[in-house]
Amino acid sequence: MLTAVVLALLVKTFAFTSCTIPSTGMENSLYQGERVLVNKWSYGFRVPFSTYRWRERPVAKGDIVLFNNPNPRSPRTAVGSREVFISRCVGLPGDTLMLNDELLVTNDRVLSPDSKSLYEYPYMQEDTLQEAMSRVGIKDNRLVGYADGKYIRSFSHYEYYLLRQKLAGKVNLLPSYREDGGKSHPFVVPARGQAVKVYPWNVTLLCNTIVRHEGRQASVSGDTLLVDGKKVQTYTFTKNYHWMASNNPVNLCDSRLFGLVPDDHLIGKAWRIWFTSGKGRLFQEVQ
Repeated sequence: MLTAVVLALLVKTFAFTSCTIPSTGMENSLYQGERVLVNKWSYGFRVPFSTYRWRERPVAKGDIVLFNNPNPRSPRTAVGSREVFISRCVGLPGDTLMLNDELLVTNDRVLSPDSKSLYEYPYMQEDTLQEAMSRVGIKDNRLVGYADGKYIRSFSHYEYYLLRQKLAGKVNLLPSYREDGGKSHPFVVPARGQAVKVYPWNVTLLCNTIVRHEGRQASVSGDTLLVDGKKVQTYTFTKNYHWMASNNPVNLCDSRLFGLVPDDHLIGKAWRIWFTSGKGRLFQEVQ
């Protein structure tokens, strides 16, 4: 009996752990009440009582991942002692995601914040647009077309964001192509050693990540990010981060709630279902 207990503890500590699905957030991949085995070696073994990962390997996009809560009530709680969550990884380190105001991943075409797209507006609103361009510091922006009573100009996603704030609906400035994502913004998922540019729509997320996981003092003043009391336009991260999403968008227990998940919080990849009331699902591989 003692040998069996020791073997079970060794397996749980060094190979697999088990997770009970607490909600409907991962349906139809995993159902509430099911229990799954999680492979602790999927992304490299995290040494007990530390955040060091031995033989580290990257997460694959689409993996269902078990990880420790990156935003616990008590930040001083050791990572390995925090509650665990399970979600699908939809954003890898270095990826750019188009997220709307609710931080849901949209189907909009992925844009660089500084890449140019075409926008159109009624020609009679030209003077109002010119005034707004001057106020936000957009210079040397020439007309690129005229069609059906509308002028066409090219703006970066950031310039378009600034103009929309300044115009406050006074000019009907719209993307020429729907996939340009006028209501969503590009968010870069931070990667180790990569400088991420600060924009009004990502400044709060970056600030929270820096405070929680980078060990620095950071705050937001207006749309400006301050790190250790100094204004910064970019920040270079020391860890790889991931964006996690629930299968069911109604369930908020994902990165919309707790933010980016650093690599040292990952436990492993969900592998197989070992307990279920669903017919034909026992020992099914998790996908």
